[in-house]
Amino acid sequence: MEYRKIKDEDEVRDGALEDVEKSFLLSVPDNNSSSGRETKTDIHRTKAKWKRKSVVTLALTVLTSSQAILIVWSKRAGKYEYSVTTANFMVETLKCAISLVALGRIWKRDGVNEDNRLTSTLDEVIVYPIPAVLYLVKNLLQYYIFAYVDAPGYQILKNFNIISTGVLYRIILKKKLSEIQWAAFVLLTAGCTTAQLNSNSDSVLQTPFQGWVMAIVMALLSGFAGVYTEAIIKKRPSRNINVQNFWLYIFGMCFNCVAMLVQDFDAVMNKGFFHGYSFITVLMIINHALSGIAVSMVMKYADNIVKVYSTSVAMLLTAVVSVFLFGFHLSLAFFLGTVVVSVAIYLHSVGKTQR
Repeated sequence: MEYRKIKDEDEVRDGALEDVEKSFLLSVPDNNSSSGRETKTDIHRTKAKWKRKSVVTLALTVLTSSQAILIVWSKRAGKYEYSVTTANFMVETLKCAISLVALGRIWKRDGVNEDNRLTSTLDEVIVYPIPAVLYLVKNLLQYYIFAYVDAPGYQILKNFNIISTGVLYRIILKKKLSEIQWAAFVLLTAGCTTAQLNSNSDSVLQTPFQGWVMAIVMALLSGFAGVYTEAIIKKRPSRNINVQNFWLYIFGMCFNCVAMLVQDFDAVMNKGFFHGYSFITVLMIINHALSGIAVSMVMKYADNIVKVYSTSVAMLLTAVVSVFLFGFHLSLAFFLGTVVVSVAIYLHSVGKTQR
């Protein structure tokens, strides 16, 4: 199958990169000037690579940790005064605009070539509507789940998408999972459950049943959309990421427009497209757009370590900030659950390198 071919190409490329890195670390520069120049070039590339990873890590951590906070903060009297579908449409529009601006700079610097031109074949474009629809439903659920969970709880439950991603990797991309990774999945489930334990009421869990259902559905949608998008990106590695993002976001705009017409047509026509928008709403839209771009960059350039640290730190940042903004109480159960989830994510990363 085509996905199997993608996987094999990735494994060969990863193996080649590991060999290059090992040979570089074990090499001893001699007195030959050309060898010295090659060593300096490798060092420069290594520094540039780590700099890029550091920037992506910091950006993804800040954006992820503030995403849930901004959604909760955008509410007024416990409800959204703005249209959620218009906000999602603006997110997709902004992401598309950012991709076009980035492409414009590339065209100006390098010119237009086969890998960065927008024109494409029908076979390449036709695969983008699937993840666009999945992200649409997932993003809509992302707003409504806050009727049942708080911002820190959302960040904990959000980690269920690691389980769905791992299982779908095994099913769709035929990638094997190590025993450590499966153990990490069990720990992750236990950590998410522990963090939601409620000792101050008759209910065992803080999040009601509806919240758990939404969290699980979101995890499945996010996992499938992520795996499918990664497969699309890796199908043609030389293709510029901004071109791939452009087509994904164009379909995202189209489907969000349909959702807006179906769900909020009367409200938009009577009150206006931007009714209920505030400064926080605008910040939230910008945050969602930049988060989407950052995730694409992670899929293209970064590795699993970036996801590990950004996810773990984001959970802690969200909890700490929520204490000051929303009066969130850091219970012992939440703290222990956060630690277990962080360990599970780390083990998932270690298990990936030991496969």
